Amino acid sequence: MANILFILSSILLLASTQQAQAVTYTVTNNAANTSGGIRFATQIGIDYSRQTLASATTFIWRLFQENSPAERKNTQQVTLIVESMDGVAYTSADQIHLSANYVQGYSGDVKREVTGVLYHEMTHVWQWNGNGQAPGGLIEGMADYIRLKAGYAPSHWVKPGQGDRWDQGYDVTAYFLDYCNSLMPGFVAELNKKMRGGYSDGFFNELLGLSVDQLWSNYKAKLIRSQDHHR
Repeated sequence: MANILFILSSILLLASTQQAQAVTYTVTNNAANTSGGIRFATQIGIDYSRQTLASATTFIWRLFQENSPAERKNTQQVTLIVESMDGVAYTSADQIHLSANYVQGYSGDVKREVTGVLYHEMTHVWQWNGNGQAPGGLIEGMADYIRLKAGYAPSHWVKPGQGDRWDQGYDVTAYFLDYCNSLMPGFVAELNKKMRGGYSDGFFNELLGLSVDQLWSNYKAKLIRSQDHHR
């Protein structure tokens, strides 16, 4: 009987492990005949993009401390579509749209740039958004925070400490979240968990003991002192 129970538990463990990794990634180049689509195919490629989506998922789950399927969104397939469009990229549910126009016009290491963009967009697939109540700038800032921690922050980002508001979004908010996470390792993961059911600026106070506005003021003051010290 003990052996049967052991075998059953082993099967269940295997099933849960497979469930944790059972995400399918599909990449489609709908701009294959354009210069941007050709550059995507030759300098980035479908196979590399698929591997990047999978690597980004693993990285995001780890950084968000989502160690079991119950803690994550129930997404089983993610599709990347390369197409002719304005902008850089956007994500809708489990579909990521990447601009072939942007790929064509980017001057520099386009493979590294697109890798960073995909880490950002994959965050939108997996992050909680407070049931639509969270500030858009925070949502975008968390996505760029993932990109930052993955090592794909581009040179055109602002410097840490720059920006006018904590929820200005993107790189400005990413660096602010990095500061908050330095005060309490795992802060961003805990903030994301809280955003599963709703959103309040009070989450910052609950986790760090200060209002988000006070944290922003402290962050700006710290970076100014640091810059003055290095002059």
